[in-house]
Amino acid sequence: MLLVIGSGLYAQPTEQTTFWLGADISGTTELEAYGGQLYNAAGEPRENTALMKELGLNAVRLRVWVNPKRSFSSPQDVLTMARRAKANGMALMIDFHYSDWWADPGQQNIPEAWKDMTCAEMQQALAAHTRSTLQLLKDDGINVSWVQVGNETSNGFLWPVGRASENMAQYAALTQAGYDAVKAVYPEAKVIVHLDQARDPHRYDFIFDGLRANGAKWDIIGMSVYPHWDRRGGKETTDSGTLTHAIENMQRVVKKYGTPVMVVETGYEVRRPAQGKWFISELIRQCRAMNGQCLGVFYWAPELEHHYPLGAFRDGRPTAIMEAFTEASTKKN
Repeated sequence: MLLVIGSGLYAQPTEQTTFWLGADISGTTELEAYGGQLYNAAGEPRENTALMKELGLNAVRLRVWVNPKRSFSSPQDVLTMARRAKANGMALMIDFHYSDWWADPGQQNIPEAWKDMTCAEMQQALAAHTRSTLQLLKDDGINVSWVQVGNETSNGFLWPVGRASENMAQYAALTQAGYDAVKAVYPEAKVIVHLDQARDPHRYDFIFDGLRANGAKWDIIGMSVYPHWDRRGGKETTDSGTLTHAIENMQRVVKKYGTPVMVVETGYEVRRPAQGKWFISELIRQCRAMNGQCLGVFYWAPELEHHYPLGAFRDGRPTAIMEAFTEASTKKN
């Protein structure tokens, strides 16, 4: 059944709608290359994808870079990890950064090979990269459920060509090139446009009003929910503040734009595992309570330790934070 919500059509959820519990484990092959080993809570060695499955997760998110200096997060590396996700019966999200390295709100660097291109040429290159990466997966018999066209594109991507604050029309054209490329390979895959700070309605209005005004399409609004970074940036003073404002904004954008949302990144300080378990559990509970308007919650790099404060493992083993997913996986959708 279709309901008219905001400016679009939205499928009314049913009791059978799957709520996705996922993790971005793109760093797995690099961890393995440097001798890292993960274990379950009982101390038994595990490969990361299989461990996520054991912990109750049903989906995996993988980033892809255009031409990384090392092989990690290259299309071929993504294929390696995608095969593991398929073997474990897990749904797959592909996250195109459209850069040779990290892309986030503070850096959206054009790949070296694209630097001298016009916007029109860049659209063609972006589309070709998207199609070839996805075709590599499809030719291997791998299904892709969701595709991000850019990562945390709160001011666009491929700067300065696609910087939204300077040229929204070019950002929209590049986004649409990615959307069309995804549908050419996987017509049923859902395309995600992903921004940071789910708590901030203004950045969502800025990007999605701009995309809509310029004729660009998306299927799902992706969000990052990080109370740690909200506090560090002076945006919130409590975890509850981040959670309350994020959920309010989710409900608002679903109504305004007529598309569902998904938390494609979240995380919590590993030094506070009990509080982290509470926050992730409550985030999952409240997202789930949106009755199919929020499709899932993905933790970013739970296995990452030491230099990154928001992993969910210590000494290669899952902390209580991951119990939030395990417990949620036993509940009916």
